[in-house]
Amino acid sequence: MKINKIVIANRGEIALRIIRSAKEMGIKTVAVYSEADRLAMHVRYADEAVFIGEAPSASSYLDIDKILKAAKDTNAEAIHPGYGFLSENANFAQKVKDAGLIFIGPSAESIKVMGSKLGAKESASKFNVPMVPGSGKALSNISEAKETAKKIGFPVLIKASAGGGGKGMRIVEKEEEFEEQVQRASSEAKSAFGDGSVFIEKYISSPKHIEIQILGDQYGNIVHLFERECSIQRRYQKVVEEAPSPVVTPEIRAAMGKAAIEVASSCNYYSAGTVEFIMDENKNFYFLEMNTRLQVEHPVTESISGVDLVKEQIKVAQGEKLSFTQNDLTIRGHSIELRVYAEDPTNDFLPDIGTITHYKKPQGPGIRVDDGFEAGMEIPIYYDPMIAKLTVSAENRETAIARMIRAIDEYEITGVQTTLAFGKFVMQHKAFIDGSFDTHFVKDYFKPEYLNDKLSEEENMLVALLAGEVLKEKKLNVNRENQISNWRKR
Repeated sequence: MKINKIVIANRGEIALRIIRSAKEMGIKTVAVYSEADRLAMHVRYADEAVFIGEAPSASSYLDIDKILKAAKDTNAEAIHPGYGFLSENANFAQKVKDAGLIFIGPSAESIKVMGSKLGAKESASKFNVPMVPGSGKALSNISEAKETAKKIGFPVLIKASAGGGGKGMRIVEKEEEFEEQVQRASSEAKSAFGDGSVFIEKYISSPKHIEIQILGDQYGNIVHLFERECSIQRRYQKVVEEAPSPVVTPEIRAAMGKAAIEVASSCNYYSAGTVEFIMDENKNFYFLEMNTRLQVEHPVTESISGVDLVKEQIKVAQGEKLSFTQNDLTIRGHSIELRVYAEDPTNDFLPDIGTITHYKKPQGPGIRVDDGFEAGMEIPIYYDPMIAKLTVSAENRETAIARMIRAIDEYEITGVQTTLAFGKFVMQHKAFIDGSFDTHFVKDYFKPEYLNDKLSEEENMLVALLAGEVLKEKKLNVNRENQISNWRKR
């Protein structure tokens, strides 16, 4: 069925991102917005806009009935959930279908299976996908769970079966701490997700977080679009992502890609999705979970593959077959993304709300900025504090890093604290440059004072003088070289 109009059940940069691809396909768009987003850019850019409630998400972006009504009132045929909010809500996907609309994403059944970490592991185990040693089921008896933990060997990781973002997660170093940490993790999971189920996994001490982008149609065709390196994190959430990973070899890439496709096949998956893996210091990889939606970091994959993932999602939702195979896909250069959050890296990355008083985006070759803010706009307290995604692309990783540093230096945001300075710190750190970093990068290498070490006026003068002397020396060397006759050069 040809889609002519889409309701975008989201806000901010991802809503704008979807609007742009839809417009290029000749598809009309409908924005929904809360009281806090009346003046938001996605409201102005869409062909139509529908007010859906007060600022809190529960009264607006999470209200299924209001979003379905917006689609009905505007005669839209489809709904795109973006990421976050209702994007991985199986009930929402089913209600969209029951209302006679097209959900631009996977089936409700796939979302439900992969929404439970334990359910996902059970489904993926049919294909012998590598798994982290663990309990394999929800904990029901503390004594039995403790014995399981002892067999696995401490330290172990207690994880919530539902949800993510680090909630309901505890590292247990010693046996005597086990019972208390299980109870804390379960209580937190119950509060955050309404499900207190937790399970045990072996704790990988120096892990890298690597994920595979997959894309499938409704006819059983599934491809992977290579990997993304997502190990630079704070509070278990990503800040810097890149593609491809600096440590993944062609052999590992092929094996991870095959495993990701098998995970997707295990639940008859279609649309865009991401299979996440954890890799240990010996480059052994293990299945972690599957995200049944578009990822925040999808631009780096689009850059190296040349595939517009939003357009492909829409095509699949219309019932089209994939127009390419795995053999048609190749990696083109290197891409890095920095999530520009309204956060203070010098204060434990706490969100920083306020008004953006000055805003100027970087420009030039290989720079992409996905944002939803302008000067004069406020950062709402109700939603995720991400201002933009700064993505750079280049022919190789070295050039991409240099380009990201240049782009960060050009990016001007005042009025709120941001993660730009932290991003530059990452780009210049030896562990990032040589690829040896893991998910403990912030804990192992970053201290707030590193961003406060500004040079004094005298130090700046000294640096300028030294730079001048270096340039003079270079000019002298060039002049000497020019004075040498051609026969001596030969």
